[in-house]
Amino acid sequence: MKQVSLSLALVLALSAPVMADQIPLRELSRYLNAITTAEADFTQINDDGSVSTGHVYLRRPGNMRFEYADDDLLVMAGGQQVAIFDGRSNARPEQYPLRETPLSIILAAEVDLGRSDMVVSHAYDGTTTRVVAQDPDRPEIGSLTMVFTPDPTELRQWIVRDDTGAETTVILGALEQGAEIPLIQFNITHEIRRREGD
Repeated sequence: MKQVSLSLALVLALSAPVMADQIPLRELSRYLNAITTAEADFTQINDDGSVSTGHVYLRRPGNMRFEYADDDLLVMAGGQQVAIFDGRSNARPEQYPLRETPLSIILAAEVDLGRSDMVVSHAYDGTTTRVVAQDPDRPEIGSLTMVFTPDPTELRQWIVRDDTGAETTVILGALEQGAEIPLIQFNITHEIRRREGD
């Protein structure tokens, strides 16, 4: 009877999900660092429940561009700054340092999720690996939750939680890597001059 119990326990152990399905932080860091350029359609769920769609361009390190469909809104990260252009306004864009947003974590020249106090949660739900990260030097600016699927590793969505607790979720379509994305697309000064007609 003991042998039957041991055999049953072994079968159950082998059929149960294993922790190997959780993508290790080292692999996630390697994956993010290997991204040079990428682009994808996205769906954004804002903290107030409203939904936006558009296309995002990424050029690491330091550059990101969100073009919103059906709305003259553009969000750019470049030159260590983030700028929000509202086409319905004649005002100059709202700007703030990139280091003050949790997105700086994946736009860094070297992503190291194994760094002390950077990852506050690393979990697997049976399908995806979810990592909650923060800048260990500035945890007060908020956190970035990243959701990855395996085989091959791919970033599927992220959630930015800002210093007020507001959350913005970005769900990515198929991420196309390696395209030629000119640096001018992330040049905030150039975009300002273009909009002002210079």
